[in-house]
Amino acid sequence: MAEWIGIGRRARRCYGFDEVALVPGDKTINPEEIDTTFEIAGRRFKVPILAAAMDGVVDVRFAVEMSRLGGIAVLNLDGVQTRYDNPDIVLEKITRATPEKATELIQSIYTKPIKEKLIAKRIEEIKRKKATAIVSCIPAHAERFAKIAQLAGADMFVVQSTVTTTKHISKAYKSLDLFEFCRKTKIPVIIGNCVTYETTLALLETGAAGLLIGIGPGAACTTRGVLGIGVPQVTATIDAAAARDFYYKRTGKYIPIITDGGMSRGGDICKAFACGADAVMIGSNFARAKEAPGRGYHWGMATSHVNLPRGTRIYVGTTGTLKEILFGPAKVDDGSQNLMGALKTSMGSLGAANIKEMHDVEIIIAPSIQTEGKIFQVDQRVGMGK
Repeated sequence: MAEWIGIGRRARRCYGFDEVALVPGDKTINPEEIDTTFEIAGRRFKVPILAAAMDGVVDVRFAVEMSRLGGIAVLNLDGVQTRYDNPDIVLEKITRATPEKATELIQSIYTKPIKEKLIAKRIEEIKRKKATAIVSCIPAHAERFAKIAQLAGADMFVVQSTVTTTKHISKAYKSLDLFEFCRKTKIPVIIGNCVTYETTLALLETGAAGLLIGIGPGAACTTRGVLGIGVPQVTATIDAAAARDFYYKRTGKYIPIITDGGMSRGGDICKAFACGADAVMIGSNFARAKEAPGRGYHWGMATSHVNLPRGTRIYVGTTGTLKEILFGPAKVDDGSQNLMGALKTSMGSLGAANIKEMHDVEIIIAPSIQTEGKIFQVDQRVGMGK
């Protein structure tokens, strides 16, 4: 499987979404009869797409609307929503900054201490609207924030860092014991992020309700350029799904995996499910919603790192409502709207009646899949040529 890349050193070939395609089977199904239900910790959601815990994507208003539409939006407890009583003023500053000053401004904005009272307040604001409240923070804050979140009525808690393992070594501080944390936390815990079979298997042992898969593929993330680490999402998802399936066979416990990042179109999402994902998490597409707090801008979660930012602010524009992005009607030609319609149509064309059946469709290596026959689209910068 691995190829020689030099004397005494081999490397295996890994694949991203643009390098593969899905092959129709021997039957087709009416898209209206497709079941896209996603289940996690005993709860079922009709939209298997999560909105990423990024400040340009999710605030209270967005989380409420996403919940109303049948999906999940994750609120970032390390962001502006919990640092500022009036985050709209701060968000306006970020969106007005020049590209040269954006990172510096974000770094300064995120130095303001987090107010624990705002953690409870934001969760209560979401629950007051009878919406699903799922929140996220880094491992260093997890034990403290999880207690507040539970008391405030949060439905699930996400512990997320660039690279997560069950063995974190540090002499400077005490690392989070994920086994103990999952055992003590009274609400379901989702852990991220990882990309390998071995780490996925180890994290499944912690008692987590779900895992996030992906390192560095996000539209606003620069981790791969800054640190040189990451695995393309097709390979990462397939390897993680293999670990999930092995764990299920051994224990009888099915723990869903969520492919996180790298998907800008409906076709990418369809490929993620074919690779074994139970759900996906996206940011940039949702940052284009009218309800998104970023006002057409999107920035990486690690942009605010004081010494080594691993994200950037990008302009994605505002193209439609959250409902249009999820269910249409699509007003753009690039596949970034009516994501659920795309998923159901793809599944129907592939003969997959539900997400589990989608895991078994044929995948081929197809490096020309994005360009074959698309010369006019590329030349005119429309559709797949954008």
